[in-house]
Amino acid sequence: MSILFSLLTNPVTISVLVLCVLCLTGLNVLLSMLIACIIGGVAGGIPLLNAPEGTQTVMQLLTGSFTMQTFAIFLISALFSWKVSILSVLAYILLGTFATCIATTGLADILSKKLSRLLGGHKLALIGVLTLVACLSQNLIPVHIAYIPILVPPLLGMMNRMRLDRRAVACALAFGHKAPYITIPFGFGLIFQRVIADNLSENGLSVTVKDVTAANWSIGVAMLIGLFIAVFVLYRKPRDYHDIEADTSAAEVISEKLEYRHYVMLAAAIVVAVVQVISQDLALSALCGLIIIIVFRAIKWSDIDEQIEGGIRLMGQIAIIMLVAGGYASVIKATGGIDALVNAGISAVGGSKAVAAVVITLIGLLVTMGIGTSFGTVPVLAVLFVPMCSSLGFSTPATILLISAAAALGDAGSPASDTTLGPTSGLNADGQHDHIRDTCIPTFIAFNIPIMICAILMSQVL
Repeated sequence: MSILFSLLTNPVTISVLVLCVLCLTGLNVLLSMLIACIIGGVAGGIPLLNAPEGTQTVMQLLTGSFTMQTFAIFLISALFSWKVSILSVLAYILLGTFATCIATTGLADILSKKLSRLLGGHKLALIGVLTLVACLSQNLIPVHIAYIPILVPPLLGMMNRMRLDRRAVACALAFGHKAPYITIPFGFGLIFQRVIADNLSENGLSVTVKDVTAANWSIGVAMLIGLFIAVFVLYRKPRDYHDIEADTSAAEVISEKLEYRHYVMLAAAIVVAVVQVISQDLALSALCGLIIIIVFRAIKWSDIDEQIEGGIRLMGQIAIIMLVAGGYASVIKATGGIDALVNAGISAVGGSKAVAAVVITLIGLLVTMGIGTSFGTVPVLAVLFVPMCSSLGFSTPATILLISAAAALGDAGSPASDTTLGPTSGLNADGQHDHIRDTCIPTFIAFNIPIMICAILMSQVL
């Protein structure tokens, strides 16, 4: 009973519960996060006003993380880790610029219209194509979520005619943004799996990227099962939407025919993929793609500044939320609540590997739901869970699987995650797709439950 009480009164638990409740009531995600941050900080003993000398108030901790380092971190999708290299930052900036160039040339909108005509009224085909595009955006041409406000809004009219439930589309996009980086060591997947390998190695468990890939395949299978359940069971029935003109300003088109600049963009995309395969360097591959675009004048030299600014505008709202999420993480860590959660969890384990697996995944879910990034949760959880897994006799593959799953759990379902913010940014272009009810809750159900079951069961046999 005392363990349950300590869990329920833990500042991390309180803060995440407040965040979820406020979001469910319809309050803006940013305001919900700020309120939850303050409540969690105060519950953890951090003063709101008049902090003693040598300490900081909640707001000082929150805003103190709004540094250039954090700014760089949210540019790579809030990969909240002090171990993220400047090379990764550069890669994301360049890839964001590449995505904006695609929008400026009108290629994405042309492809959207051609896709509409090609697919007609085939719901499953559209979902399949969007899932594939989302997967490619994480690995082959890693522009991450920047393509969604460009590609998806022009398709909303067709979705309305199909009576397609956008919650199924949100799940498909979330799958494409999450499953590839967990399972495939390429693009953002290479970044994530390196973060896993480096942090486990630094905490006494010698691990390579290959080891992470070999252990994480089952998480991808679990998510695929969740996607099938979402598409074929949960959100299969028709759903009606009003025909409201969507905001497609990010994808203005001069001509509907493929022109010279469009072929240059396609060639640049191929170059990005090929260079990445050869070099395993995201920044270099993006730079080569941009050079092709500039040299062959798909985008004028004088317009490059505008493209960079356009990329930042495109991701501005998401970036601000992620920036605040970084400050939120700083406050939560300062409360000491994560350590207390783990200690309470260890007390409840009683030497059982099965119970330990449940505890590890639940704590990972709580922490990641608040922080909003699987990448950023890894350094926090690795230092706590590697010794715990070792003492309980978990194998190296089982430890990798548990920490990967624990870190990834809250990514789908968190109001502050790019995995949920991205789909909403496109599907809500006409104001008919609620971020919490139509993206966060469906993705939480479809993916977090299968991931937890997978991690708990597979950790017992690996």
